[in-house]
Amino acid sequence: MTDVRFSLNGEAAEVDVEPRELLLDTLRDRLSMTGAHAACEQGACGACTVLVGGASVRSCLMFTVQVNGAEVRTIEGVGSPGALHPIQQALSTHHGLQCGYCTPGMVLTALEMFEADPHPSRDEIVEWMSGNLCRCTGYINIVGALEALAGTAEAQS
Repeated sequence: MTDVRFSLNGEAAEVDVEPRELLLDTLRDRLSMTGAHAACEQGACGACTVLVGGASVRSCLMFTVQVNGAEVRTIEGVGSPGALHPIQQALSTHHGLQCGYCTPGMVLTALEMFEADPHPSRDEIVEWMSGNLCRCTGYINIVGALEALAGTAEAQS
């Protein structure tokens, strides 16, 4: 077993893990952070996305020991039911949500995008979000919500 210490959503976290334990499993099974979802388990879909040091990573491909000393942020550290983060509010307002399975990964990817560029273009939004799969939508409302938040959406009558 290996002792791993890191910051989880701004709080100190410490776990003893097998060196081969995946971050996704640690978050869900040991730390009750169930917002990151297991889906493809190959890093292709984005459902398990979390931020490590501010960068989005696929927690199904990362070992927990790799986050020793790092800052990890999950969807549980973004907004709250009574005070949604602006990204969450935009997705809700613009009907960018359906079943919600992909939503945590979408929100965290968008968070990284907006921290890199507060006013991305439509093409930049599409590019940033292209690594997150959603089986319920055609992405129109997701992209529209993020465009509106970025201030890049054209006014509609």
